[in-house]
Amino acid sequence: MEATIRDSSSRALDLDIATNEQGYSFSQAEPTPLKPLPFCRPFSDYIQKQTPCPMANRGVSWDPKVHTISDLKELGSKKLPKMYRDYFNEGAMDLVTYASPPSQVLTKLSQWNLRLRDNEEAYNRYKIRPRILVNVDNVDISAEIFGCKTALPLGFSPAAMHRLAHPDGEIATSRAAANMGICMGLSSYATAGIEEVAAEGTGNPYVMQLCVLRDRETTHQILKRAEAAGCKAIFLSVDVPMLGRRLNEYRNNFVLPDDMAWPNLLSDGKSELSGSSEDLTQSKHDFDPSLDWDTAIPWLREHTNLQLWIKGVYAAEDVQLAIKYGLDGVIVSNHGGRQLDGVPATLDALRECVVAANGKIPIAVDGGIRRGTDIFKALAMGASHCFVGRIPIWGLAYNGQEGVELALKILMYEFKLAMALAGCRTIKDISRSHLAYLNSEGILAKL
Repeated sequence: MEATIRDSSSRALDLDIATNEQGYSFSQAEPTPLKPLPFCRPFSDYIQKQTPCPMANRGVSWDPKVHTISDLKELGSKKLPKMYRDYFNEGAMDLVTYASPPSQVLTKLSQWNLRLRDNEEAYNRYKIRPRILVNVDNVDISAEIFGCKTALPLGFSPAAMHRLAHPDGEIATSRAAANMGICMGLSSYATAGIEEVAAEGTGNPYVMQLCVLRDRETTHQILKRAEAAGCKAIFLSVDVPMLGRRLNEYRNNFVLPDDMAWPNLLSDGKSELSGSSEDLTQSKHDFDPSLDWDTAIPWLREHTNLQLWIKGVYAAEDVQLAIKYGLDGVIVSNHGGRQLDGVPATLDALRECVVAANGKIPIAVDGGIRRGTDIFKALAMGASHCFVGRIPIWGLAYNGQEGVELALKILMYEFKLAMALAGCRTIKDISRSHLAYLNSEGILAKL
């Protein structure tokens, strides 16, 4: 049986219809090729023409390859030798706090390139509740910490050995912080002395990180030098009675360059320590694991007039003790997942710590911030300031001081945009009412 049907152009289509056991099957005659419509052009024409986007307020970008902190991390990390790349980007043990995938997955993936990290993913569990029809013609993202005004509520956490990322090390980081008007924390294990780092400042605040060492005289000298250099505060690391177990350092046989030293550990600015693993684990510069509230805090108060903040707090009970012992501030931090594996993400810990503080002590947060919206969420949760440790490292690795400044420009722009779109003119307008929590059932709950 043959059938002839016509399409919309009245072109005949001859179909042969044959019967089989399953029913009918159709075979179509070779169709006549269709001509392109007269208004169609190859897509390549549009790409080559590159017509400017007509949308207003599209925003800016400062680097053709780096538009986000994620871009900066990827490109900066690729420039580092594997040993140092893993050192900066790893966490402790199975990376549960640092990374969400199970350990068997980690063996199949490059650990430094994982995108799912608990510190980071915590920010995705909280959603912004914007308010509309608010005049945001002039958004002010400036903040204050230690009595000093900063360009935004973000500073650099103290991180050791910036020279592993770039020859200019902490000096380049300091220049970037000064140029952009933010707070910088310096590690006791920095590869530049506090005096030369702080000398790059332009009125922006500096703080000195401190671990109380077995050798109290070395600890005392660090305090004296920090005060003389003009630091505003001491960040006492309270989560390192012992160093966390970071397995990549064993796998990579981690060592430091022969010419690298820690000039903050001796009063003359010339450290006797080299990069050998023996020096790293067996010296008078070991952390003192015998510290407690009644020995550490009074001793530090006796030896410095600087503000004293504790860094590495997870629990509400310790915030209450910080208030009891008269501390000036608390930094909620899990050391970037590098100490005790399996602890809460810092944003989750911040939630209970802010409630415990009840406005009696400032609570800052460190860990997991990668976007301007993350800064917004941390402030909405109740943080007074935010700190980042790895981001300046990635900036250094990518392009030295300019790379660090690039990171800050990205975060400043994203944060200002987040504030405007959420209906906030100043950081004082950001409140917990701007947040909702996405629970395991996919239901948004107002905090």
